[in-house]
Amino acid sequence: MTSQNLERLARSDELKAERISPREFLTLVRMGSRLLEDSRNAELSIESRFSLVYGASHALASAALRWHGYRSQNRYLVFQCLEHTVGFTSAQWRVLSLCHDRRNKAEYGGVMDVEESLVEEAIEIGQILLSRVSELAPPL
Repeated sequence: MTSQNLERLARSDELKAERISPREFLTLVRMGSRLLEDSRNAELSIESRFSLVYGASHALASAALRWHGYRSQNRYLVFQCLEHTVGFTSAQWRVLSLCHDRRNKAEYGGVMDVEESLVEEAIEIGQILLSRVSELAPPL
């Protein structure tokens, strides 16, 4: 994967170039994996499952970005960068971006607008993300 786009975002101060520690990378992957697994628990409320899959996806997307040597100050940007960090299609990362928008509406606007189909799709995409991030060698 080319990092030209990531470098461009860093030059525009949307990303910060920063060396990653193997411990940080592995912690994000482990956390994302566990949250993703918990999000599959159908006994939980839809709101809980949504929060878990969103948290999992954000941790895994952050791990991918960190593996490439960047950090984002904006939560949404880690999802948009998935095209460049793990080769996601725009359709894949846009589902996670939609989850980000829905999370913000709930957190800042008091409107929880989440349906089962979105949670299930986010879980499927989260699993693909976990697989791709797990293929990255831990940084040295």
